[in-house]
Amino acid sequence: MQNLTGVSSLHPEQQEQFARIQAQLRDRWQAIEQPAQSDWDIVVIPSLSLDAQELRKVTGVHYYEERLLFSLIRLRNPRTRLIYITSQPIHPNVIDYYLQLLPGVPFSHARERLLLLCTYDTSHKPLTQKILERPRLIQRLRQAIRTDCAYMTCFNSTVLERELAMQLGIPLLAVDPDLLYWGTKSGSRQIFAEAQIPHPAGSELTHSVDDLAAAAADLWERQPHLQRIVVKLNEGFSGGGNALLDLRPIAEVRPGAASTIDRITLLQARFNHMSFQCTTETWHHFSRRLPELGAIVEAFVEGEEKRSPSVQGRITPTGKVEILSTHDQILGGPDGQVFLGCRFPADQDYRLQLQEYGLRVGQSLAEKGALERFGLDFIAVRQPDGAWDLQAIEINLRKGGTTHPFMTLKLLTYGRYDLTTGLFYNQQGCPKYYIATDNLQNEAYKGLIPSDLMDIIAQYHLHFNSTTETGTVFHLIGCLSEFGKLGLTSVGNSPEEAEAIYNQVIDALNTETKPGQLHPLLVPTFRNTWNGKR
Repeated sequence: MQNLTGVSSLHPEQQEQFARIQAQLRDRWQAIEQPAQSDWDIVVIPSLSLDAQELRKVTGVHYYEERLLFSLIRLRNPRTRLIYITSQPIHPNVIDYYLQLLPGVPFSHARERLLLLCTYDTSHKPLTQKILERPRLIQRLRQAIRTDCAYMTCFNSTVLERELAMQLGIPLLAVDPDLLYWGTKSGSRQIFAEAQIPHPAGSELTHSVDDLAAAAADLWERQPHLQRIVVKLNEGFSGGGNALLDLRPIAEVRPGAASTIDRITLLQARFNHMSFQCTTETWHHFSRRLPELGAIVEAFVEGEEKRSPSVQGRITPTGKVEILSTHDQILGGPDGQVFLGCRFPADQDYRLQLQEYGLRVGQSLAEKGALERFGLDFIAVRQPDGAWDLQAIEINLRKGGTTHPFMTLKLLTYGRYDLTTGLFYNQQGCPKYYIATDNLQNEAYKGLIPSDLMDIIAQYHLHFNSTTETGTVFHLIGCLSEFGKLGLTSVGNSPEEAEAIYNQVIDALNTETKPGQLHPLLVPTFRNTWNGKR
């Protein structure tokens, strides 16, 4: 599905066609960037066009198409029209929830400018593939879009998204799939080297168990005091493709104490005992992915006090590199390598350094022709003198888990990110902070349908207040009933206020889902059925 060869997958005439369509972005960029005045049709394709087996490791992943619903806030502009396509229908209450966030815009006016389409296909195929398999749906899209003032945006770009953009005849505001290699684990390491960004020692890409073991042995010999090694599938998602190899139980074959051959043999035997970040993963399955995806080994960064900060940027169609935000990521999983959520902004001790590294990486990507979003993840370790050592670990050439919280804040406040402080200010000059997660999950939450959540939001005053610009914005609402899983972004005027608002949500949900108790607000009332109408 993804082209990771670095060689164009298009015929020359197709390349010319795609280049001609993409040139429209450069010509129209200034108008697109005028959110209060621009007159655009925005086609949102929230397809997770990633490796299907890796995606299945994510609980409720088929609801993740809802993560880009923050795009509906763009309807705050009275001239914007938005087309949002999903695999399965979105509950009307969820759509109403987002449209009611828009200050100063009549609900009916915004709703008339929103076209929701659906493939009615819950298979594990990427959404974009489902669309391409439905020519009548594409025909309907063509009829709905004003092609002279439209563009397409997506979660991540592959040959599928490029093909859809070409069939629709509108530019794709995303990276060309021919450049996706630079967002893989091995490609990231090459960019770090080029941009002179500190990063852990590691290997080139391997495609067999034998080569993986040899790469691990070579890394250990280069760093004899290494305690653990991270094994990463080249296209892992949110840390789910990572495994941790503990070297301490096999210290008898450490460099200097045994031959290289003995070390390779024992390392290969130890692969079966690795700690996988996905609890359902096994070495038998993991090893079968090597020929297809490839993997690298990398030194595990040890430290008593560690954090996982990140920086987000974008490359505009004019080639300009912009820093958008920094975050401290909240990680979980057996060894703390799975993305759970984030805090904005990153710690002031290193946020400006993150920005500098982000600019370097962005410039390297821009020189290769990359476009739109990129994210750069780090490991930060506190040093004895109190300073933080930053080590880059991967690049994401797509939207990520920090995209929708930040864009929600930006679109709701019309605020700005300040490079001199690394803070985000609303129009009144007040700095804003938030805590966000895609993984608020509790078995007790299962069975809560969207209208139940709306009742709880109203009862406990959890909604986002457009006057104070504080409160919580929810996402992944469709995931709640089936999986007991919910996403949210809690915004405050200080880090402490954001955390208090976040905890208020958890307390409210836990109170309303206590075993054996049902709060009256969850009992159906006549207001829902009066005269057979809502």
